[in-house]
Amino acid sequence: MPSLQQKLLDEESLAQSEPNTHSRKPGWKAMPYILGNDTIERLATFGMQANFVVYLMKVYNMDQVLSANILNTWIAVSNITPLIGAFFADAYLGKFRTIALASFASLVGMVTVMLTAWVPQFHPAPCSVEQQQNGACQGQSNFQMGVLVFGLFWLSIGSGGIRPCSVPFAVDQFDLTTAEGRHGSSSFYTLYYTTQTLVMLINQTVLVYIQDSVSWTLGFALPTVYMIVSILFFFAGSKVYAYVKPKGSNLSSIVQVLVAAQHKRHFRMYAARDTQAALYDPPLENDSEGKLLLTNDFGCLNKAAIVVENDLDNDGLNKKPWRLSSIQQVEELKCLLKIMPIFVTSIIVNIPLGQQAIFGVSQAMKMDRHLGHNFEIHPGSINVIMLLSIGILLPFYDRIVVPALEKVTKQEGGLTALQRIGFGHAFGFLSMVVSGLVEIKRRELAISSGASDGVAPISVLWLAPQFILLACCHVFATVGHTEFFNNESPEGLRSIANSLLCLNVSAASNLSSFIVNIVHSFTGKQGQPDWLDGDINKGRLENFYFVVAAFGLEGRLPFASPWPVRSCREGGDFEWLRRVFHFIAAWWMLKPRRLCSSGASALGSCSGVFAVKGSRVESRGRRPCRILFLIIVKKLRAIVDGVARRR
Repeated sequence: MPSLQQKLLDEESLAQSEPNTHSRKPGWKAMPYILGNDTIERLATFGMQANFVVYLMKVYNMDQVLSANILNTWIAVSNITPLIGAFFADAYLGKFRTIALASFASLVGMVTVMLTAWVPQFHPAPCSVEQQQNGACQGQSNFQMGVLVFGLFWLSIGSGGIRPCSVPFAVDQFDLTTAEGRHGSSSFYTLYYTTQTLVMLINQTVLVYIQDSVSWTLGFALPTVYMIVSILFFFAGSKVYAYVKPKGSNLSSIVQVLVAAQHKRHFRMYAARDTQAALYDPPLENDSEGKLLLTNDFGCLNKAAIVVENDLDNDGLNKKPWRLSSIQQVEELKCLLKIMPIFVTSIIVNIPLGQQAIFGVSQAMKMDRHLGHNFEIHPGSINVIMLLSIGILLPFYDRIVVPALEKVTKQEGGLTALQRIGFGHAFGFLSMVVSGLVEIKRRELAISSGASDGVAPISVLWLAPQFILLACCHVFATVGHTEFFNNESPEGLRSIANSLLCLNVSAASNLSSFIVNIVHSFTGKQGQPDWLDGDINKGRLENFYFVVAAFGLEGRLPFASPWPVRSCREGGDFEWLRRVFHFIAAWWMLKPRRLCSSGASALGSCSGVFAVKGSRVESRGRRPCRILFLIIVKKLRAIVDGVARRR
């Protein structure tokens, strides 16, 4: 296999050196190879994640909290590595090489995890029911945990290379300058998300059944075989693909702006109309990218574009990229900063999704899972309810709800992206409340029935409402985030903005682990029950759900803000939290700390004017703390006036 890989990588290098390579767009001819590789990778990785808590509890004799923390950590790392993979793909390796190397990394991880189930020395001895009740199960050795972590590490590396590159690499195969190419890329997105849903359904049904009822070894061996087949298919299309050479990562541009602004932090600026004449504003290399105009938002970053002596060569080109940035680079970073408040608050919406994937399975294990006399639902398959709901709600929303909303709101799409995200937060909050209420009912019946296995005489379908609400959360929040990050990001930073979707999941997983650890540490003391006890009948899982619901309310606050939201392309206020970022950055960057910003202009309190003096651009204005105080007072007054008017 390594020789085959080297041969095909050499073919790619040869193809990239040919001038006509980029004009050849195979379109749909390349899709079976690319889509097949990505689909199988998700089938394998998600197939392990879907039932992994059960695997750790049954095979590795772990308690519920440790199993949840390991899964959350794995998911978090797997959603951080795509940002690193995107950087190396754009700057050094290219998408083809990144996907190829990442596929082999995933294969190594799958083989390792399969061996943990196959080789007896790689996992603890089986634990009987009596041993579980007495707490006498054999624990995991350091060697066994090391083998497990080694496999999960390589799976995360593989995800980091495949996930950020598969879709852009597929889009590279279409000629977007033609109507046929644009239609093909649009159809690809539809097919891509369709295969994702299909993969999740297979994982939650077929693979979970094999792992629970047949063999864990076979359940992990099948994804391993699938991954081998996907690698062969991917390399088989190496002569069909169109390759795009790596041109450097936009992450470097972001860091360059920050370094240049920090280096020129002592410069001052007055606000004259001819300020832009003193700033570096070369023409764009790619005319298809939209030109961004200079704004006063995050004014401290404008200093990165100030031209001083020896910054330019004789041809007027930038010879010090770490000391001078263009206006386009500065404004692209501003757009990215302006969406960060939504990124931070949107982490909250992913917490219920992660918690239900873990504790929803724990609830299902202690409920009657029989449908009829002969069929029994496996605990790891309970998430199928959410997947089926998503499959029904997505077309229903697009075909019925959106046209109806457009007639009412007179707005394209019916709702704005932020409104969709806000509704997603609301559904996430409701799902946690319903989960807590259902858990109260389930635990009461389990205790009153006194069954030896602790199973409550209540149907597992009582969990359906909370999973349907989670499906609504997914439909609104995920679509809203995708639309928001794409629409509000400049073309040069769109890939980075899209990677924020993965970082959202990663941050939510880390926050979920933090919440689980805090709850587990502070409950169960002084004779009080541990909310997350290994036996959920002895715990208070409903209280944990209500805590997560409270976090959901916090995430709703920015979307309940009374202040207007305007696109960063308009150069206006984007979000009230954006002002906090502005003043933090200004306080750090400006010396002496004077600024004249959009925040001050909005109050009519900016007394400075811009003027260019030699190589220095100076300004006058109020101190950041003074301006911040006036803004807070004005906003509080607006809230009070609004409440008074409503009364």
